[in-house]
Amino acid sequence: MLRRLREDVAVVFERDPAARTWWEVVTLYPGLHAVWLHRLSHWLWRHRLRWPARALAHLGRWLTGIEIHPGARLGRRLFIDHGMGVVIGETAEVGDDCTLYHGVTLGGTRWEKGKRHPTLGRDVVVGAGAKILGPITIGDGARIGSNAVVVKDVPAGATVVGVPGRPVIKRDGEMDQRRQAMARKMGFDAYGLTRDMPDPVAQAIHCMLDHLHQVDERMEAMCKTLRALGAEVDESRLPDLKACDLFVAGEEGEKKKNPPKSDK
Repeated sequence: MLRRLREDVAVVFERDPAARTWWEVVTLYPGLHAVWLHRLSHWLWRHRLRWPARALAHLGRWLTGIEIHPGARLGRRLFIDHGMGVVIGETAEVGDDCTLYHGVTLGGTRWEKGKRHPTLGRDVVVGAGAKILGPITIGDGARIGSNAVVVKDVPAGATVVGVPGRPVIKRDGEMDQRRQAMARKMGFDAYGLTRDMPDPVAQAIHCMLDHLHQVDERMEAMCKTLRALGAEVDESRLPDLKACDLFVAGEEGEKKKNPPKSDK
């Protein structure tokens, strides 16, 4: 037991550069207090002492601003940084070496009894304000971005951002060069192409560029076949598609949908 307590204190020093002394950590870190109170309430819960377990959890919520249901299972070396507004549901499971920041919710999406809260693997980091909902599994080493809303399983080692949460695709040198070539051919500079921005919209644009590249390759193959059969193929260059043209077209479409009201 004493070893576990020392482990909990040591992990604060590992993950929080603001921690200075053991006395400060033991007396003034609400995330640490919430974990310790939960261990006691969870012991009561497992021994069918449900009311005392809920009462202790309620006290922990009042003292720390962190709500952990006594039925939840927490692994070793869990670090809850700041902690205010963290909510962990009854059937949630958190693996060893995880880190949760303030405003995180491990919640359910249905009212039926049984497993209805998420399971986090080892070494998962969940950013401030993120919501992980439902009986889903977050793989080992995954990273959940701040304010993301995750409702589907996340593979190990993935980084998820956005609403709804989408995994950030790892960079591939050849793939990036292909996308840049296609963007240049179109005369359109898709934002996010040259920056490591974990933006879902940028990822959607990347997928469209990949699809256009495949269509372009097939069209080239078809043109070669037609030329080999003696057909005449128009080889004039396609007009450039510029970002400003897309913006103007979008504005025109909005005007048609929502014509300005007359002052008369």
